[in-house]
Amino acid sequence: MSEQKQHEQKQTQRHVVIVGAGMAGVQTAVALREQGFTGPVTLIGAEPHQPYDRPPLSKAVLLGKAEDSAFDIDFEALGVQLRLGVEVTGLRAADHEVDTEAGPVPYDTLVVATGAHPLTLPGGEGVPGVHLLRTLDDAARLKPVLERRHDIVVVGAGWIGAEFATAAREAGCAVTVVEAADRPLAGALPAEVTAPMAAWYAESGTELLLHARVERVEPGRVLLAAAPANPPAPAPAPPRELPADAVVVGIGARPATGWLAGSGAALDPSGALTADDHLRTTLPDVYAVGDCASFPSARYGERLLVHHWDNALQGPRTVAADILGEAAAPYDPVPYFWSEQFGRFVQYAGHHGAADTLLWRGDPAGAAWTVLWLRGDALVALLAVGRPRDLAQGRRLIEQGTPVDRERAADPAVPLKAAVR
Repeated sequence: MSEQKQHEQKQTQRHVVIVGAGMAGVQTAVALREQGFTGPVTLIGAEPHQPYDRPPLSKAVLLGKAEDSAFDIDFEALGVQLRLGVEVTGLRAADHEVDTEAGPVPYDTLVVATGAHPLTLPGGEGVPGVHLLRTLDDAARLKPVLERRHDIVVVGAGWIGAEFATAAREAGCAVTVVEAADRPLAGALPAEVTAPMAAWYAESGTELLLHARVERVEPGRVLLAAAPANPPAPAPAPPRELPADAVVVGIGARPATGWLAGSGAALDPSGALTADDHLRTTLPDVYAVGDCASFPSARYGERLLVHHWDNALQGPRTVAADILGEAAAPYDPVPYFWSEQFGRFVQYAGHHGAADTLLWRGDPAGAAWTVLWLRGDALVALLAVGRPRDLAQGRRLIEQGTPVDRERAADPAVPLKAAVR
């Protein structure tokens, strides 16, 4: 047998253990089999449920239009061993073992796909009626809340807050969204882009409170910290009280990497595993993919942490190829995500932090418009509201690095693919 054949056989017989049974973990298992890996694959998930997709939780599952969102995958036929309802508690890289509540699990190659944990509201833990929306169980607990048309306070006007508010209004609930910043999506997009989005809340019958910080949550109500007077008053005004049969917290998420403490794995300031351009971590035979990993982007000249579905779909192909020893291209995607909120389909591609110019394409007061971000004459990111064709064409221009004519690109009547220089 040739040396190359022996190497390939060795690679395909290694035991691959994947920690995390969400999109990234499941797609890693699928990609391994699609690319010819024949060795044992074990997929470990903390939840007892059959692995499922998360985006439907804030839409179809929450509104009772679907019972669940389980992946349509026959894991037995795929030759993947599922170990569900098993919490992983640690990693001993020198021993090539992960520790679980059920005992140690040895691996030859480990893929960390543990995703992210939602941030909780300080002081809100254990208070009746306070909810998160990250898991199938979370959606199951919130579904009857919507069915009873309760008064709901949503903390956080980010993507998940807007999507939940949309579903709650569709269910007939009275909804108030509380946001500490001066605008929705303050951490995600520039002020001039998010300004027109604030009007979407009122149009849907949702009350949006900005510059509003939660002081504490009590059963049946939310107390907001008094806004500082300008000029300062002798004593602050009392907190504003909001009635709340339920409180839904959507204030962001952090990589679920706490279980790696003491493992020697390098983490970035966000808590994400620092992966290289093939999603290899600093530990031997350990990869990281999805929401729990950051990676260097040559395209944007910085390390990216992408908490979105498409990243969890794309990254596993790179991981599988590298495990198999194939000469795969570095992982450097054009990030992409979408959101359905207040009757609008919002899509984003790229990374606007690298831009030096912003162009409007259409009227933001209208039903459909797009924002383009350029670096020089190259498109680096775009946000499309109700203009999916712009997104599809623009994403290709970003991937190809094609220069565009700014005047034509800003004309919504000109297809983006026709605006190239």
